[in-house]
Parts: sequence; C-alpha cells; structure tokens
Amino acid sequence: MTSHDENAEPMISVEGFRAAYEGNVVLENVNFNVGKGEVFVILGGSGCGKSTLLKHMIGLYRPDAGVIRLFGEDLWAATGSDRRRLLRKIGVAYQSGALFGSMDLLSNTRLPLEESTDLPMSAMNLIAAMKLRIVGLSGFEGHYPNEISGGMKKRAALARALALDPGIVFLDEPSAGLDPITSASLDQLILRLAESLSVTFVIVTHELASIFTIASRVIMLDKQRKTIVAEGDPRKLRDESQDEWVRSFFQRKEAEVVE
Repeated sequence: MTSHDENAEPMISVEGFRAAYEGNVVLENVNFNVGKGEVFVILGGSGCGKSTLLKHMIGLYRPDAGVIRLFGEDLWAATGSDRRRLLRKIGVAYQSGALFGSMDLLSNTRLPLEESTDLPMSAMNLIAAMKLRIVGLSGFEGHYPNEISGGMKKRAALARALALDPGIVFLDEPSAGLDPITSASLDQLILRLAESLSVTFVIVTHELASIFTIASRVIMLDKQRKTIVAEGDPRKLRDESQDEWVRSFFQRKEAEVVE
C-alpha cells in the first residue's frame, strides 16, 4: 500500500456533494479528499451510488450540489479548453474494458494520444507500445480484443487509461468477472503502477480480497443513509468500527469469500 503526504494539497477534493436523478436523492453530504499516490477505494452494497459518484468525479455528470476539485481546480467551474486540459490529466478504465473490437491493442491504446496531441504517428505508436509493455502486454500490440483473455482486456484498458500520463486513474470494478489468480495479478499491477509512476488510483470495487490488498484507504457508501458511513483502513473498519452495518459488510463478504 502506498503512503501519501497528509499535508500536501489533495489530488481530489469532494465537498458537500449531492447527486439526484429526477428528484430522487442518491447521495448527499459526501465529503472526502484523496492524496497523491493513494489507492483509494469506493465500496458499499449494490445500488449505494458507487458508480454514480465515480461518473461525477470524471466529469460525466454535474453534481446536484457541492464541489469536485481535481488537482485543486473546480471541475465544473472550468469550461472550454480549461476543462479539456483538466480532463486530460485523468485516465479512466471502465468495467467492461470498453475496447474497440475493430482496432488492435496498439490502436486502442493510441486513441487518447490521437484525440489530445499533435504528435507524429511514429511517436504515438512508440508511447502506446510502451504503455502496453508497462501492463505486461508487450508482444500483443497487433492482437484484437476478441483474441485475448478477460484479464488481458483489463490490462489493455489500463494501458489506454495511462496513455496521456495522467496524475489520477479511475477504475470501475477492475476485477469483475476475473478468476482469483488473474484478479490478484491485476491487484499487484495496480500497486506497482501507483508506486513506480506515482499515480493516484480511485477504484470502485466490491472484491474483498482486492480491497485488503490494494487500498490505502476506503470510503463506504450506504444505500439507506445515502452518504459515507465509514472511512479509513479497511482492516480497522472490519475489526474496530462502532457501526454494526460496516462490520457486518466486511464479515458477510469474508464469509462469502471463504465459502
């Protein structure tokens, strides 16, 4: 697990956040910071708003209330070229991988460079190949998504998320659908990238083994209370939380894992 400087300006700051769809409040009074180099995990039961929060943090939805700051800048106050510059500094890998089936892995990884830079094709290819190598896919540049395993698709999506050298990478359920061994190797890759590239990761996951392996810190959301009900080291929350629901979440999950 990667440590961070408590006194440094947070990479992400969420203050007074509220999300509502058609008048129905999903989350409210959500406040937290994410420090540089952290592997920060958002967790909670089904329908608690984990993905909703993530989508707001990457600029897909405007908050109903509150402020989201990335790198100290208000995401929704920025417009035009300022907003594009800010969003260029983050990378996103979605649960499905969202790779384009008609493009090989090199072309998929190169896409953000084509959209956001004026580099010559040779330079973009070099960078894309380097990102694929970083995630352990060297030699697979010419393969198409339907020719590789689920775990390799997740790695390729991660390579694409890293294409523009982002300071923050958002991952939505990176271990979903993977067997335990593949999932564990992906966890180790995330930790290695956080350490070697000083990248801050924000991860939505419900995989208990992953949470305990990778998380510097977690926040837990609750569907009923519509806000953060716990924050901190997942092991301490499991063992020491005064909130019975929080403890039972971890213990119930652990029972499922043991079974």
